[in-house]
This record gives sequence, structure tokens and C-alpha cells, in this order.
Amino acid sequence: MRIHFIAIGGSAMHNLALALHQKGHQITGSDDMIYEPSRSRLEKFGLLPETYGWFPEKITRELDAVILGMHAREDNPELKKAKEIGVQVFSYPEFLFEQSKEKTRVVIGGSHGKTTITSMILHVLNYHNKEVDYMVGAQLEGFDTMVHLTEENDFIVLEGDEYLSSPIDRRPKFHLYQPNITLLSGIAWDHINVFPTFENYLDQFRIFIDSIVKGGILVYNEEDEQLKKLVEETTNTIRKHPYHVPAYHVENEVTLLETPEGDMPVEIFGRHNLQNLAGAKWICQHMGIDEEDFYEAIASFKGASKRLEKIAETGNTVVFKDFAHSPSKVAATTRAVKEQYADKKLVACLELHTYSSLNSEFLTEYKSALDNADVAMVYFSPEAVQNKRLESISAEQIFKAFGRQDLEIYTNSEDFQEFLKSQNFSQSVLLLMSSGNYGGLDFEEVKEWIK
Repeated sequence: MRIHFIAIGGSAMHNLALALHQKGHQITGSDDMIYEPSRSRLEKFGLLPETYGWFPEKITRELDAVILGMHAREDNPELKKAKEIGVQVFSYPEFLFEQSKEKTRVVIGGSHGKTTITSMILHVLNYHNKEVDYMVGAQLEGFDTMVHLTEENDFIVLEGDEYLSSPIDRRPKFHLYQPNITLLSGIAWDHINVFPTFENYLDQFRIFIDSIVKGGILVYNEEDEQLKKLVEETTNTIRKHPYHVPAYHVENEVTLLETPEGDMPVEIFGRHNLQNLAGAKWICQHMGIDEEDFYEAIASFKGASKRLEKIAETGNTVVFKDFAHSPSKVAATTRAVKEQYADKKLVACLELHTYSSLNSEFLTEYKSALDNADVAMVYFSPEAVQNKRLESISAEQIFKAFGRQDLEIYTNSEDFQEFLKSQNFSQSVLLLMSSGNYGGLDFEEVKEWIK
């Protein structure tokens, strides 16, 4: 097939482009800007556009398909040309479904933990040399690309995002996959720019549950009351398998999972991650991996990229970087680090960076999210608030929202970095939570500060 990507530089889009190129398809693409690591990876395979921008002349009737990325706009010139001449336009999830119609589709959904659970499943399957197709949202150790498509594999494992499919398809991505086997990790209101009320957000999960094929399997976190209620309410004729946090304990900063064969040390830690592990175990068992083989493989799982990633350890100081930014993720991550390192001072830093987190009405969702930290800091950029065309927020609003009067708040990146440099990190854990970079924080420099 000849396939053209509009907005080929996206983290998901470029991985799909690479996967289809490796499958033997002819791939072209356009974008108005491409950043690392997408740029180097596309260049390596000869797929980097020669010039940035949109070029309608690239869209011809010789194309078999156009794949449209979320980064493109509705009035994109290449999209307009494709519509004019009748070239079929797919969203990213639509195309993945087309490629997997004849496979058993395993979809991992939920407001949190999707990437980690998908990563755990792929780690276990890879450990036992079980070949599957897949799509996951983070780079994993031992995997070249995060999308893999073949003709021969029976299973495809898909990370099921609830965000919109494309600029011209306002359906959540996971509504399009029609899973045979699925997992839901929990529901915590997110993406308020798209789902303005919690009830509206819940509806997306109702629709998803009803989209599971008849006789399919739903593995779900029974400790999430909202999710449990939705599962109980559905009339879809599916098999339901609940899971919960497994028994574990922490000794000398090591988490020990209590298994039928005895206590087993694991690399990951925290209730939320062990809960993710329990869900991943169910899915792997439905894919033919028995419990004993699952435990053997999961012992070496170190986590997905940017998810509680240890970036430095010197003497008695540890530094973690984490993608957490939503209230539930911030609370779970902070609690997990404090539990694992109970005898160390926890310095937790959160950047408010997303549309939801910078919304004054949504801020109240962060109540108590940083309570497990000994020192808590919040950084946000007033320019980011303006760029997202949101109402300005004040330090007082943030104090009130988080419910901590000792909260340190910074709106200037240099001041924030100076504060970090001045800290005594002896017997401490530094936790940096953000989907951004604190206005230009160099994580390599951070390693020097803790020496």
C-alpha cells in the first residue's frame, strides 16, 4: 500500500509510520515541525520530510490511504485535497482497527496506568518469546518501535486512549477498537477541554464497555467504585473478572510481592503499580501465560519510560522523574514513593502543565494530592495559561486547592531551579512530576545538584 501521514512527527504517528514501513508499505508524510526523538528515528529510515509544511501536491489518487494525526487542523491543505479527490482518510485508531480485524484485540483502557499495564503485558510476552502485534504509548527497553504490525500474529495489544481520534473524528480512540479482551484500570476525570463534566467523561467508558464484542472478556479494577458501578450496570453479554491490589510489603526500600511460591522482590513499587500488576496478570493468563510464568517474567520489569523512572541515585539520595500530572496520578505516585522510602525526606515537585491542570475550576481536584510529601512544590508558567486561553490563576488559588499552607509555588523557572539547588538532599528522595520540563529544567544538571 501507498500511505501518506498528515502530521507524521507525532509520538504515536511516527511509530505507526515506522511499523508500516517495516511491513513493506510505501510511506510518505508531512508535518509543520518535528522534534526529537521522532526526527532522528524517521530520518534513520528515510521517512523524514525534506521540508516542513503542508503540500497538497503530495496527495494524489495513487495513494491507498491517508492517516490523519491529532496535531493537524481541520482546515489542513493536505486533508482538504484528500477529501476533494476521494482518497480514503483514516484516523490513527481507525487504521489500527483495519489492520487488526482478523486478530484477537486486547485493549488496555482507563484514566491511569494504561501505559504501565500495557508495558507489563508486553514485557511478560516478550520474556516468554510469545509474538504479538502491539501499540503502546511509551518507549520500552528491548523494543525498537512502539507499534508492531504483522500478518501472522494472532493477538494485538492496544493501549486504549479515551482522547479524540482525529480533528475530524471526535470519538474517543478506544471506541473504535471493538476489543475481544479488555482491561479498565479506573476512572478519574480528565481531558476537561473535551469532556466538560464528569458525567460526560463517564459516558465514554459506558460506550467502551458496550463496544466489547459479545462473549468477550472485561478485566476491571474492583477497587474503583465508579468503574465497578458501570461494570455492574452494563447489559453487554461479556465475562467479567475483577482484580485488586495484591498482598505485598516493603523491607529495606524493597517491595516484596506475596506470591503462592513465597515473597518475591519486584523492581516496581507503590499500591497503584502493584494494582496494575494484578490486572496485567489476568490479561496475560487470558493470553496463555500461566501464573508461575507471569511472576518469573514480571520480576525483571523496571517500568515504562517516564513512569517513576529513577534518573539518579547517589549515596543516600534518589531522584525520580514521573509523567504524573492528573490529581489521581500525583496522589498515587507521591504516596508510593513515601511508602517505599519511609525513612527518607520526600521532596515532591509538580508542574501544572496540561489544559486540565491549569484550569481554575479543575484545580480543586488536587485537594490533598501532595499530602504525603515532606516538602511540596508546584510550578506553573503564567505564559502557558495565556497560551491555552485560560483564566489566570493565583498562588492563593493553588494554596487553597492543594490544602497545604507550606506549599512552595513558583512561576519562574529560574527561581524554581535555584530553590532546588539550595536544598539539602541528604537522606532524601526528589520526585519530579510533569508532562513538561519545568520551563527548561536540565535533568542532567539535577544529577549534579544531589552529589
